[in-house]
Amino acid sequence: MSSLPRIDVDPGEAHGLPEVVRAVAIIMDGNGRWASARGVGVADGHRAGSRALRPIVETAIDVGVESLAVYAFSTENWSRSGEEVEALMDIFGETIDRELHDLAKEGVRTRFVGRRDRAPDWLQAKMTELEAATADRSRLNLWIAFDYGGRAELIEAARRIVESGGDPENNDEALVSRHLYAPDMPDPDLVIRTSGELRVSNFLLWQSAYAEFVFVDTLWPDFGPNEFRAAIEDYASRRRRFGGR
Repeated sequence: MSSLPRIDVDPGEAHGLPEVVRAVAIIMDGNGRWASARGVGVADGHRAGSRALRPIVETAIDVGVESLAVYAFSTENWSRSGEEVEALMDIFGETIDRELHDLAKEGVRTRFVGRRDRAPDWLQAKMTELEAATADRSRLNLWIAFDYGGRAELIEAARRIVESGGDPENNDEALVSRHLYAPDMPDPDLVIRTSGELRVSNFLLWQSAYAEFVFVDTLWPDFGPNEFRAAIEDYASRRRRFGGR
């Protein structure tokens, strides 16, 4: 396995520098623009984007990332045309069959974060099957945010807390975290967004409170291992104080 490039730091300045990024989240953006630039249909762009995921997952394993969360389909994406949404559902199914089962052989555990009740029954079945088939893998946790919205997640967490009948005086961050969609998903150290957009788009609003962000101009289908490693290098050079000095 290859390792991250060594970064020389003055010992007097080393305090607070992260060693290795352990948890990464990616907003995979730019499939539509990639397709438009090439004069192909948007579904072709989404398929190219689905193929871009595997080398990133394999690179994450290579550099020691333990948790990788990717934004695949947002709650807002249902507003797209019926034709595009149907194509996306088909592509998710293809990706599960073509890529994710193979990645399981490399030790990848896959879990879906968000709602799935609005997905077609056949796709829900594939999701459940994949989660069960990879439950014993531990080399990398891959979290796929599907029908996910950060605000919806917080609203749902608040509803669950109220339903639990707990004492409001005992409400704290730990309580909220326990009621999120995936309580055992670690907060990301690093959030990467492709395509040049400079916003978080309702992704992991609670979890990314103290994350470092890297925004790159590369469209997602063209985002490869070199760009991923460069983002991790950028992260490794930063000082994380979490509000301290």
